Amino acid sequence: MAVFVALGAFLMTLAGGWTALRVTDRRHLVLGLAGGLMLGVVGLDLLPEALDAAGEEVFGVPAALLLFVAGFLLAHLVERLLAVRQAAHGATTESGEHGPNGGRTPQVGLTAAAAMVGHSAMDGVAIGAAFQVGGGMGLAVALAVIAHDFADGFNTYTITSLYGNARRKAVTMLFADAAAPVVGAASTLLFTIPEQALGGYLGLFAGVLLYLAAAEILPEAHHEHPAHSTVLCTIAGVAFIWLVVGMSG
Repeated sequence: MAVFVALGAFLMTLAGGWTALRVTDRRHLVLGLAGGLMLGVVGLDLLPEALDAAGEEVFGVPAALLLFVAGFLLAHLVERLLAVRQAAHGATTESGEHGPNGGRTPQVGLTAAAAMVGHSAMDGVAIGAAFQVGGGMGLAVALAVIAHDFADGFNTYTITSLYGNARRKAVTMLFADAAAPVVGAASTLLFTIPEQALGGYLGLFAGVLLYLAAAEILPEAHHEHPAHSTVLCTIAGVAFIWLVVGMSG
């Protein structure tokens, strides 16, 4: 039953990616919406769940928040290291200007998308674990996962393509992200994840997402089109996640 329900997440993820693919002529609006969705997922979904699951404190600070900061710094460190490596291999022009990707390394986009795939797999694990508790709990968790998997698919495709990866790679990562909840749900037939470990993972992943939204996606959205419509799309993205969290609660 859990695997069957996870197929709904598969379809919803593809729908989100297809939407991002079809609106490339309004790229600034797509990026603004993606940034809002990611900010909403971090602040309204991931962090509260992480604090509930991993509430243990380390030297006066909740472990989930320490991992949240660590995730932010890890994403920043990985991007800087890859950028330095790209520059060392002649990724900039002789005049010192960046190439068509604005100096972004495709590996960062693929790494971020892979993190999204991992998160989607954990969503599937959550569905399977909830069904182990009871059918009603399983359906409630499944509806919440399916609702926000539209944003996951949207963000996975957007992040991958933003860093200059070919459309084929972006579509491949999208399908991997769509299949991940099904795989995650099936895996619960074999093992379960301790609640504290799950909370720590959610905190770390939230930090990575916040870095991508604040340092990459939102600045890019306003780079060439500093329009009020872009800001409205960002607010709409946050509001959508708020609505999903409220309905699932």
